[in-house]
Amino acid sequence: MPGRAGPSALRVTLLFRTGARAFKDEAAHGAQLTNLLFMDRNSSVMEFYPLGWRQRAGGGQFVYRWMADRAGMRHEGSWWDPHGEPCPGSPDILSCYKNSDTTKPTSRTSSTVKKRQVAMAKKNSAANLHRRLRTAVCVVLAPLLLAVFFCLQLRTLGLFSSPFARCASQTAAIDELVGRLRSFATFHPIRDKQEQAAGKWFISALNDTSEPEGEARNLVLPSAASSGRVLCVAAPAGTGATYALAWRDALPRGVTALSPGLAFVSESPYDYTNIWHGLTALVPFASWHARSGCRARPARWALFQRGAARMGMSRWLTSLAEATTGAEMVVETFQEAHAGPVCFEEAVVFRRQMDGLSRERLRGAFDLMRCKARAHCGVVDARATAGNSSRGGAGAGPSALRVTLLFRSGARTFKDEAAVVRVFEKECARVAGCAVTAAHTDNLTFCDQVRQHNNSVRLLSATDVLISPHGAQVTNLLFMDRNSSVMEFYPLGWRQRAGGGQFVYRWMADRAGMRHEGSWWDPHGEPCPDSPDILSCYKSRQIGHDEVYFAQWAARVFAAAKERKMGGAVGAPAVERQRDAAACDCT
Repeated sequence: MPGRAGPSALRVTLLFRTGARAFKDEAAHGAQLTNLLFMDRNSSVMEFYPLGWRQRAGGGQFVYRWMADRAGMRHEGSWWDPHGEPCPGSPDILSCYKNSDTTKPTSRTSSTVKKRQVAMAKKNSAANLHRRLRTAVCVVLAPLLLAVFFCLQLRTLGLFSSPFARCASQTAAIDELVGRLRSFATFHPIRDKQEQAAGKWFISALNDTSEPEGEARNLVLPSAASSGRVLCVAAPAGTGATYALAWRDALPRGVTALSPGLAFVSESPYDYTNIWHGLTALVPFASWHARSGCRARPARWALFQRGAARMGMSRWLTSLAEATTGAEMVVETFQEAHAGPVCFEEAVVFRRQMDGLSRERLRGAFDLMRCKARAHCGVVDARATAGNSSRGGAGAGPSALRVTLLFRSGARTFKDEAAVVRVFEKECARVAGCAVTAAHTDNLTFCDQVRQHNNSVRLLSATDVLISPHGAQVTNLLFMDRNSSVMEFYPLGWRQRAGGGQFVYRWMADRAGMRHEGSWWDPHGEPCPDSPDILSCYKSRQIGHDEVYFAQWAARVFAAAKERKMGGAVGAPAVERQRDAAACDCT
């Protein structure tokens, strides 16, 4: 076949057919186009039709356009013949012209085709550059390394003097090739200020996906999307963080080795010391860990807040992460003595928190974290105990109703905690087997094995109804059984001005399989003459109480919770234990 040999040659094939849809002046649309299957990716297809197809053939005429796209090729468009012989005996233009011949395209069409071919040749030459470099690494580097090895062995044995020069030249070629590959590892700001879409500006060179199906949107490196390159990050103190994608055999200058193992890389707009905001960053990693059968354990974490490196999470979040993954939480600080970039052997990046995570996967992640935390803290069967009850542990047994009042210090505390406790204890006393526990977040740890009554995992695991002001401490509802209840309280101003953020625990309870029984917004508050903004005035104020409303509300919630406990006292615990065991085993 005529034409120039070599990888940059442009090869054009005209595939004609006989019979229907043949050129009058000699390929047109037809089954012969299926042969495009054997062309290289990024190749081009040009298609021709007789009169009638564009008007009446419908979507079926585009099958080869779809095939080319799905096979990784380029469909460069189609030409529909505008002329044809009259068909006085057929009212259907398609049936008339379906099998007629196609006229020769005009010279204008041929000129357009030639221009497209030239443009495609230029595009293909650029696209082939990267492929040739990868081919050079695979085909050239390995033989060169082998040759260098044998030459060095000969030199060690003192045999032959002439191969030394060849060895030296081959080593120089290898060094030059590696140097060129290193030059491709260009560092860019980890926060792309030109990208405005939420989450996409972090490592903007790659698009994240919800794969496997149902997972939060993520990036996996190395992968096909990164052309097999690993993630390298530099975040020296006092400067903005940058990143690069590099091949394993040509790491950026200043990097001597890959950071071994799997790295969990998180970007969040929120502070990792707040346990609610930090939990939204942990959940997608928990789901990813569960999906792997609990085998994907992180060797280290890299935490970023709005593109800036962070040194760690709160103790509560760190404990939860370690309990969930079974691995110590080692946070990459990027502040080692060498202060050079860090390249991760493997990395999974979540830059949009729980975005894309399906309801099923989210609930599964909550189940896994709850079960792993209980096992970590030695909570064998939370359903059999009522915790440190203020009524002497009267609520023992699977049908007992266990109520916990979880108070906080500082902002959004109750003005009269004792009065609030009395209201709920009074209503609890009307329900058989009900017990109330009052606790303060200041006295709780995540998992205190010595002072177990101060163990938040143990306390909330033994809670059926949680009563608490709005605040991060409500995140502990994670450790409650499914179908448990939450009652929430706010000071004046939140309902009027706080927006959707005030409902985060309502959403969390629903997605974790629990019941948010509603909220109470204090209608009263002290005047704020110096502040025109009611939210900024009352956001951190104390919360009052309404004894009558609280009593009626508690009576409804306690009665319904007790009925559910009684109805499920026989078979439900066994079912829940089976589900917990499956969650803990990542099955």
